[in-house]
Amino acid sequence: MAEQTTEDNARIRQLIESGQLKALASELDNLINPEVAELILQMDKPHQILVYRALPRSRAADVFAYLEQEQQDEILEALTDADTRHLLANLSPDDRTAMLEELPATVQRRLMQLLTPEDLAEARQLLGYPEESVGRLMTPDYIRIRAEWTCDQAISHIRKYGRDSEIFNILYVTDQNGLLIDILRVRRLIMADPSTVIKDMLNYNFISISAYEDREVAVEMIKRYDINALPVVDSDGVIIGIVTVDDIMDVAEEEATEDIQLGAAVAPLESRYSSTGSFELFRKRIVWLLVLIFVNLISAAVISSYEDYLLEFITLALFMPLVIASGGNSGAQSATLMVRAMATGDLNSNDWLKALIKEISVGVLLGLAMGVIAYFVGALYGRDGSIALIIGLSMVSIVLVANSFGALLPFLLQRVKIDPAVASSPLITSVMDVLGLLIYFSIAVLILAPAV
Repeated sequence: MAEQTTEDNARIRQLIESGQLKALASELDNLINPEVAELILQMDKPHQILVYRALPRSRAADVFAYLEQEQQDEILEALTDADTRHLLANLSPDDRTAMLEELPATVQRRLMQLLTPEDLAEARQLLGYPEESVGRLMTPDYIRIRAEWTCDQAISHIRKYGRDSEIFNILYVTDQNGLLIDILRVRRLIMADPSTVIKDMLNYNFISISAYEDREVAVEMIKRYDINALPVVDSDGVIIGIVTVDDIMDVAEEEATEDIQLGAAVAPLESRYSSTGSFELFRKRIVWLLVLIFVNLISAAVISSYEDYLLEFITLALFMPLVIASGGNSGAQSATLMVRAMATGDLNSNDWLKALIKEISVGVLLGLAMGVIAYFVGALYGRDGSIALIIGLSMVSIVLVANSFGALLPFLLQRVKIDPAVASSPLITSVMDVLGLLIYFSIAVLILAPAV
């Protein structure tokens, strides 16, 4: 498959370079829309515009929706107002909103002036919802039928207005005021007697979501209920749009990518890594690295305050990396498990105590297992059993504290409205360096104080 893609790309590049635009258009007819979009992404900038212009207008908007934001911006700059107007008119409302919200304000205003009055009103409505809300994600293209209609009337309505619907197999049943009262599948409608009244087929059992709800909630609901589309309602329960699974998949991928980046102590990137400049990557990474430097300076201060013990018992310094690294690793494991469980809905903010108790018990088991090994390793180097005892007890204590801290931190961050993914491995490790040193030297002082 990869070889075939490479051959297609090479053939299309050859057609572009030789100026055979008609042959190029014919070649593109053999590719489906996602493949054309992928081809454009792999082309040089001048070639991207040529490939896009070779598409018939009937396909251009569909292919445009699959492109990355950077390529969309470049194509918009190259299009005439007439071409742009046609493109905007043929984009689905949710794709058009996604594009407009990423553009600078001046460009956004220029493009909105090219919309028809109906599309302009629709765009303003969708852009009026908060960022990352379901309202920005929804499309108003769906099929709505009335509860008092017969099946025959509903089918006639579908034939007349269903052509532009985002999905065709699900119907949304409302009362005379537009209030959503149930969902009906087209299959049931077709199989029913034409004279059957719609309301007699309903069980009034459905789910919906508010337009002001966070889009992550929509992701969780579609995954939980295994549905292809989720109706969006206003505060009165009136249906105003739907969110489809293809949009939800995009959101889920964005959120997962953002969590992974936060987990590595990197501020989330606005675009793909390959299209992000070096200075932007520097800006996204330097802040957390500077924060972690200051945290590590505290570790240096802790070591400095116990300098006399280190000079007297140099063996203590040999095992500092062992016990400190174990705490950081254990805490990072615990935090990662908590963050993922919270992201998938397995845990919520009220489950902190249950999670803490479980991680304490796991921390005791891990600490004892690692502490026993550390004790025997320490016994090989220590002149008496005191060093081995310090190392063993420190390992048990540090792992227990690290597990507890790693379990609690994501819940604390969520409570203060910060993404729990910020509880990253670098952050946990740096904090546990400080706590681990304090624990390690405190135990050393208690055991070695009589000998100093």
